Amino acid sequence: MSDTAIERSALGDSLAIGSALLCGAIGLLYAFAGTDTPIAINGAMFAIASLLALGYLITHPSDAAADRDEGYMDGPIRVATIACVFWGVVGFLVGDILAWQLAFPALNFDLPWTNFGRLRPVHTSAVVFAFGGNALIATSLYVVQRTSRARLAGKWSPWFVVWGYQLFIVLAASGYLLGVTQGKEYAEPEWYVDLWLTVVWVAYLLVFLATLYKREEPHIYVANWFYLAFIVTIAMLHVINNLSIPVSLLGSQSYSLFAGVQSAMTQWWYGHNAVGFFLTAGFLGIMYYFIPKRVERPVYSYRLSIVHFWSLIFLYIWAGPHHLHYTALPDWAQTLGMTMSIILWMPSWGGMINGLMTLSGAWDRLRTDAVVRFLVVSVAFYGMSTFEGPLMSIKAVNSLSHYTEWTVGHVHSGALGWVGMVSFGAVYCLVPWLWKRQGLYSMRMVEWHFWLATIGLVLYITSMWVAGITEGLMWRAYDNLGFLKYAFIETVEAKHWPFIIRAVGGLLFVAGSLVMALNVWRTIRGDAPVDIKDQPAVAAAPELRGLRAVPAE
Repeated sequence: MSDTAIERSALGDSLAIGSALLCGAIGLLYAFAGTDTPIAINGAMFAIASLLALGYLITHPSDAAADRDEGYMDGPIRVATIACVFWGVVGFLVGDILAWQLAFPALNFDLPWTNFGRLRPVHTSAVVFAFGGNALIATSLYVVQRTSRARLAGKWSPWFVVWGYQLFIVLAASGYLLGVTQGKEYAEPEWYVDLWLTVVWVAYLLVFLATLYKREEPHIYVANWFYLAFIVTIAMLHVINNLSIPVSLLGSQSYSLFAGVQSAMTQWWYGHNAVGFFLTAGFLGIMYYFIPKRVERPVYSYRLSIVHFWSLIFLYIWAGPHHLHYTALPDWAQTLGMTMSIILWMPSWGGMINGLMTLSGAWDRLRTDAVVRFLVVSVAFYGMSTFEGPLMSIKAVNSLSHYTEWTVGHVHSGALGWVGMVSFGAVYCLVPWLWKRQGLYSMRMVEWHFWLATIGLVLYITSMWVAGITEGLMWRAYDNLGFLKYAFIETVEAKHWPFIIRAVGGLLFVAGSLVMALNVWRTIRGDAPVDIKDQPAVAAAPELRGLRAVPAE
């Protein structure tokens, strides 16, 4: 090993230790000098996390030779995979609690941190950013290494990305429960949490780019294009939407740089493209790697995947104004958003067809492999959601659907049906591969999870369709004298039973996630698979696929 490598390793350790010291000092400053309770609590959390990182860095100095010989870096991916499962259970559970609160308002109780207003952003962030974000971090760092044949760039940077992201989640969630947000539609965390996420996200981008730069495979596989678009665009969306001026550098409150209709347009440029790039482009990266890998077939049309990428990237960025029909936004901007949304239908369905047709010659896997069923059903939900979204963007349809539960049903068919199911499939693939197991602990448990999640989703979506269309029709009903026929409270009463059905569907989805968590835990622990003969060879870690011991009949 050269002296240069040793010096580079020592320099990396010194920079990491210095950064941890600086972060710890900043955390202590806010913990003791913060002017309000939320920022003081978050400062204490930040200081504790920084000091724990500092202790680990001091006791685990780099070994450049060992790092060079280890091959792929899977440690951070394992952490992100476990975090994905954990935050998924938390997010789904909080969401179902909120569903029961809507059906029975008395369940809000009198505690400020248990009411709907504070729990709702916890649920949104836990499902989208904690569960979905960790799924994207885990899969992107796994895929970029395997398709580039290169180890992740940096010794500490990948670890910082994963653990720094968990710290962001904890800071944001605790802030929501303490009543600290920017007060926007997505209830973004306050300015200091936004700054921390920006630092983590830039590190994520640099790790991904540096890994691609040092790749040994000349070709950049299409999944990496989707991941890179997701990382770059989310960075841009996050920074611009959260531009704000703190009231005090030691306080939690801030003022947004945007106001009025400009704020609304910026918010929905962010909001819809968070859907387009966080919840769509990133997870299409999962689809383009894990479906071909699991069914052991090439992508149906690589050319179509490239067309899918570029058309999706260009069109999605324009679609945000369709959330602001019949508002103060100029009519031309509303029409532009609607037009781009309708055009977006075509590349979205092109990608769906590409994902489904990858099973050509392997359709029997749907019957024999429940993990493939998760992945393929997720693509079906992607197709349904990307049909429903452009439909709801049409002004005539939007006048009925907007502000109703139909929108809630649409969002969850995408968030749980597409994002949730494809993430479950990816986790079931990753866990045996990362922990070098012969297979999952139980495929029967995967089957149970699949049916619990699917039935729960169907109950959720259909109940919200019924509630939303009923609600919209009641709002626009007039009597013979031209007065509104129904009072607002009557529309709320009409949704009571759909709300209960929605909550039951959510409960089934939560139950499925608990089954998954148990299955993943038993697999990681190393328990022998109970049905190894029913699992395909690809379920095992690559180095164990030729060594599988199938029990005698």
